[in-house]
Amino acid sequence: MDMRKLMKQMQKAQSAAAEIQEKLAGMEVTGSASGMVTVTMNGQGKVLGIRVDPKAVDPEDVEGLEDLLLVALKDAQQKADELQQQETQKSLGFLGGMM
Repeated sequence: MDMRKLMKQMQKAQSAAAEIQEKLAGMEVTGSASGMVTVTMNGQGKVLGIRVDPKAVDPEDVEGLEDLLLVALKDAQQKADELQQQETQKSLGFLGGMM
């Protein structure tokens, strides 16, 4: 493969990566822990909101609420990671022929 073609493909990949990031910023995923705590993230993994069911708030069991928050955050992060991977594969599929 000649250098010009390689450079053109790299520029195309950079442009596609920027488009992916912009698209992911506008997408949302929701993670949940037993329906008691939900976390909403954008496709880039930035937390947009947290909802806590009042039933999950027990002054005698703060650790339980902390555990629910952690589970919901991890669930949302996993979904955001999967979304990033899917969008990257869709948008950068043209690179498969380069390798």
